[in-house]
Amino acid sequence: MALLPILRYPDPRLHTVAKPVAQVDDDIRRLVEDMAETMYEAPGVGLAATQVNVHRRVVVIDVSEDKSSLMALINPEILERAGEQVCEEGCLSVPGVYEKVKRAERVRVRALDAKGETVEFEAEGLLAVCVQHEIDHLDGKVFIEYLSQLKLGRIKSKLAKQARITA
Repeated sequence: MALLPILRYPDPRLHTVAKPVAQVDDDIRRLVEDMAETMYEAPGVGLAATQVNVHRRVVVIDVSEDKSSLMALINPEILERAGEQVCEEGCLSVPGVYEKVKRAERVRVRALDAKGETVEFEAEGLLAVCVQHEIDHLDGKVFIEYLSQLKLGRIKSKLAKQARITA
């Protein structure tokens, strides 16, 4: 397994729409393992392949307290959305930024797992938020793009300042 570099907003590669995975093979399983290791090390609760500059529809998620419930979602799709919730979100590609975003409260999801088998499940609360957030990455969208232009401008300024300090 290997730690992968995480792209940072406003890297234009974060806006690349990921391509579907044709077959779950050893390369995809290795990607899932590397993404999981990267997510846990960061630390985070979700990571999309787009964030590590691999433009395939692969997501890893683990919202458990003890990091014991890793989910690999390959070619995930949201079948149904219900309700509405506003949650504070953060992102490994936008470090240090946390903002409230409106999302569906519950989602029904279909995906392939790391074995290539179809899984279907309902998610609510933090898991629902995480699934929607990571699928957005696969579609080339970063969570802060849901915010007002004023907030987005402030965040871009903050990130530019951070980049100058670390450079």
